[in-house]
Amino acid sequence: MKTIEPNLGDLIALRRQAARRASDAATEMQEGAATGGVRTTLRLEALAVLAGALIAYDRTGSGWGLFALLFLLPDLSMLGYLAGPRIGARVYNVAHSYLVPLGIGALGLLVALPFALPLALIWAAHIAFDRALGFGLKYEAGFGFTHLGRVGRQDPW
Repeated sequence: MKTIEPNLGDLIALRRQAARRASDAATEMQEGAATGGVRTTLRLEALAVLAGALIAYDRTGSGWGLFALLFLLPDLSMLGYLAGPRIGARVYNVAHSYLVPLGIGALGLLVALPFALPLALIWAAHIAFDRALGFGLKYEAGFGFTHLGRVGRQDPW
């Protein structure tokens, strides 16, 4: 039986081809990301939402201990990445979309659930805080690819 030995030149060519494909995918994801003044505006809007959520939360009379306890809870959605980038992005995006806290807050107001509005405001504050820092909704290419641009060392912010 003949053994096949890898040719170093072929291995290097395959590595370069894989790197080129990854780079092309990253470039494609970044084409859908906000840049420049639009990105800055989105992040400033997030700061405004954060301020509004904090003020509204203070007016609910709920304790700040509860706020501190629940503030990072939506980040547990990052565990979805253990199942891969596609599922991870979807789980993360559900937990980091304003739709869920808005629904909870509206339900709380309509049905008079006293815990719902503070919960919704904490959740919205978390999302706004993340967006202000540049952590946007995720693309399936990986955690670092967001609608607000690339997160990581390449990020100028």
